[in-house]
Amino acid sequence: MNGIDAWTIAGWPGLLIVPAAAVSAGLILMFRPLLAHYALAKPNARSSHLEPTPQGGGIAVVVATILIVAGTVVLAPHLINDPRQLAIVLTTVAGLAVVGATDDMRPVEALPRLFLQAIAVGVVIAVLPAELRVLPGVPWWIERLFLLVGGVWFVNLVNFMDGIDWMTVAEVVPVTAALAAFGLAGALPPDAMIVSLALCGAMIGFAPFNRPVARLFLGDVGSLPIGLLLCWLLAQLAGNGHLAAALLLPLYYLADTMVTLLRRIARREPIMQAHRSHFYQRALDQGFSVYQVVTYVFLANLVLAGLAAASLSDSTPIGVAMVAIGIVLVAALLWIFNGRHR
Repeated sequence: MNGIDAWTIAGWPGLLIVPAAAVSAGLILMFRPLLAHYALAKPNARSSHLEPTPQGGGIAVVVATILIVAGTVVLAPHLINDPRQLAIVLTTVAGLAVVGATDDMRPVEALPRLFLQAIAVGVVIAVLPAELRVLPGVPWWIERLFLLVGGVWFVNLVNFMDGIDWMTVAEVVPVTAALAAFGLAGALPPDAMIVSLALCGAMIGFAPFNRPVARLFLGDVGSLPIGLLLCWLLAQLAGNGHLAAALLLPLYYLADTMVTLLRRIARREPIMQAHRSHFYQRALDQGFSVYQVVTYVFLANLVLAGLAAASLSDSTPIGVAMVAIGIVLVAALLWIFNGRHR
């Protein structure tokens, strides 16, 4: 890997994760009084919190991620394969954060918000290398259209799943840590590995403030751009020939949102209407504590990361087997959350 000899394997996490966590936590301490004044989330029928709580802590996560990546570009430019792509992606992420911040302070209508998300995802897909193929067996334009639709869905599902304290931390930290490890193994370019480490550290810096009972929520300013960054990272992983790994890492989020959507369609419920029928929310209604739910999700993500690592081999049967095991694992978790074990 280009430039990897200059940074030891043990040094990468410390050189990026620790500063990102420190910057994120510092920015939260700086912004929290403003967020408490301008972006206060009041409890409603679908909320899992009981007291008005500041939201918008994601601004610190996004800014910390961008600053650490930018600092790496300045200090170690030889590690960056495609600075133009990286600059466009980070600029687009910042733009989507502005959309999220606006929505946190004054809700934006669904269609304009979806349109702006589609533009952001489209820009990120447009700057992917032309030779990068996720589905080589289908025409290029169909693949890119699939990535656009899937990317918009993924950005929104990260937002949908950010419904209880520590949920996004339990998802993003293991996923980004795994992506960084895969980068060290050569499955991702250094650019993506650097972003993974910076985002992982920024989320760790946010975690103490979001610990149940949370003093601060991520908000759309965090969940939307984080979803976009994860979409870009997973697209590169899949495009490097590791589609199974790219499916396994976010599999719990994908399954919870997809099954919930299908159930709501089957019940003829308005799918654009806010609700609290995700499996993790149902688990709370079944008597699980927030700590129990996020612990289950975190442990499941660790196992999924291990399955994804095993799928990095060039063996298609191994990849299929790992995905099958992951599906069984996630299905069992959804069953537990649904209360069917009781």
